[in-house]
Parts: sequence; C-alpha cells; structure tokens
Amino acid sequence: MRLRLLPSIPGYRTLDRYILGKFLRTYIFGLLMMVIILVVFDYVEKVDDFTELKAPWKAVIFDYYLNFVPHFINQFSALFTFISVIFFTSKMAMQTEIVAILSGGVSFRRLMWPYMLGAALIASLSLALSLWVIPEGQKDSVAFQSKYLKKNQLIVYDQHVYRQIEPGTFAYVRGYSPNLERVPFFAMERYEGSTMVETLNASSASFDEESGRWTAPRYVIYSRTDDGSLGYKQYRNLDTLINLDARELVDVKGLVKTLNIKEINDFLTQQRRKGSDNVFIIEVERHTRFSYPFSTFILTIIGVSLASRKVRGGMGMHIGLGIALCFGYIMLGRVFEQIAIGGTLAPWLGVWLPNIIFAIIAIFVYRKAPK
Repeated sequence: MRLRLLPSIPGYRTLDRYILGKFLRTYIFGLLMMVIILVVFDYVEKVDDFTELKAPWKAVIFDYYLNFVPHFINQFSALFTFISVIFFTSKMAMQTEIVAILSGGVSFRRLMWPYMLGAALIASLSLALSLWVIPEGQKDSVAFQSKYLKKNQLIVYDQHVYRQIEPGTFAYVRGYSPNLERVPFFAMERYEGSTMVETLNASSASFDEESGRWTAPRYVIYSRTDDGSLGYKQYRNLDTLINLDARELVDVKGLVKTLNIKEINDFLTQQRRKGSDNVFIIEVERHTRFSYPFSTFILTIIGVSLASRKVRGGMGMHIGLGIALCFGYIMLGRVFEQIAIGGTLAPWLGVWLPNIIFAIIAIFVYRKAPK
C-alpha cells in the first residue's frame, strides 16, 4: 500500500500534486547538479592542501564537505527556487498547459496554491538550516580549515583589538592568536569623561579563554596625579579578570556565521550592554537569517506571474528575465547590508528593504499575470 501524506492536506488535489511534483523535482535536480559541480571544483582547488597537510578522508568528507554542502544549499536556496519556478512554469506555458488550467475554471489565485506550498517547504528547510544546522556545522568546518587548509578566511583574529569592557574602561590587545600562549601587548585604559586618568600596560601577557583571566610577569600602571602630571609604577605578576569574551578578539563578521540563533541573541545582548560598535554587524546577521528564507515566497510569486504568460521568445525570454532579477536581488541585498553595517540604515530596514522592494514588484506582476 502506497503511503500518501500530501493528499491528506485539505484542498490538495491532482493538479496540486502535479505542479508541486514538478516544482520540487526541478528544484532538487538543479541544486544537486550545482552542488556536485561546486564540490568537484572546490576539491580540485584544495586537493594539494589536503595531500600536503595529510587531511584524513573521514575529516574531509564529514567535517568539511558535509558542512559545506548545507551552507551552499541555504545560500542559494531562494534563487534556485526562483529559477526552478521560471523554468518549469515557462515550459508549461509554452505547452499551453497554463491556458488549459485557467480555461478549465481554475483561478490564477488557486493555481498559486501548490507553488506557495512548495515555497513553504523550501523556506522552512532554509530557516532551520540558517538558525541551527549551518552554524553548528561551521564550527567543525572552521576547525578543519584551520588545521588542513593554508588559507582559512572564515575566522580571522584581529591584530589590533580595542573594546569597551565597561562604561569608561577600555581594553586593547595586540597580536592575539588562539595558537599562541602569549600576546605581545595588553593594555587597559580608564576614562573620566573624555580624559584618560589611568592605563595599565603589560608585555608578553597570557589569556585564558575559559576563565577570561589575563596574566603577565610584569606590568606598569600610569595614572594622573593631583597636579595633572602623569606618573607610573611598576608591578609584578599581573592576574586580572576582566569582562572581555574571547569571541570579541575575533573579526565579528566571521564569528557570527558560527553562532546559532540563541548564541547570536545572547552575544547581541552582551555587546549592547557594553556599547560595542559590533552591534550593527550582529543585528544584520540575525535579521538575514530570517529575511532570506522569507524571500522564497516573494521570488516564487514573481516567477509564476512572469513565466505563466506565453510570450514571443519562449522559455529563453523568461529565464533571461529571471536571471536579471536574481542578480538585482543579490546586488540590492549586498548594498543595503553594507549600508546597515555602517550604521546609516537601521539593521532591520537594511536587511528587509530588498524584500520590501521585490514584494512591490511581486504585487505588480501578479496583477498583470494572465487570469
């Protein structure tokens, strides 16, 4: 006996099964072909590093590529959805199937139902990948890349870190690396208003990531005296605990890619309390995790509305227009993200603005679609 889950959905009929089947098959086939091509090219590019650094096959497959593939799928999911919809709907329109469906009494609004169901399935998968699966996998991927690849660009530690650890107190760290036991220079500065009243300088300092404690064999404290001059005293055996997370020593743009949604929210709360200038970067990443899966619905509506009309030039015209819109969406997304990171736009507006613009386009082309 054949088990059927989708037909049990209220209102789900043969036409819906036909369209949804075409939708998902086209999407999965196109995505798998692109994944295979990308993995082959990536392997050819990195095989010398794998061989030279003696990366185990198990680690290459499970720690690197098994985490690389979901990241790629999620990154291009909405756009592959759009191209898939354009492709098979345009083919249906050229074969007059769309005309026959509409002539049979099915409204265009009803025709959209299986498309939106397919978009909901893909968007749900993309959301789960964005919020939980990919960030957890990225942690294993980063560990693999740092060990077996010569160029690891995801997590980069800042050579000059300057962070506010509490109101009026700032920490400066130079040359931090998780592989080194010491940093060349560590300093803490305390301000009253705009005037620095005390600073602690230490050379060859060590940092314990788990406890957050800084130690150094020698250090100097400079402080202002009553007459305004700057005096100093030398000390031994620095051992201090400060409100500085090891994650704050990393380039935040790469770090937030490895945090799940709960960790991002906690990190954002911590950085807001400190008045950190990284808040915009974290907020942009958090909003992107939700906005990109949502774009699946918008691009699906545009794709169906454009491709359902039989036009001169056929499928090529539809696909060309679809690719142009894809590039337009990507370009707008990148531009507004950078503007939001810079603080010119509110992070939520910078991230969601491409969706708002394309939602307006979706409404326009939907109204112009054949009824």
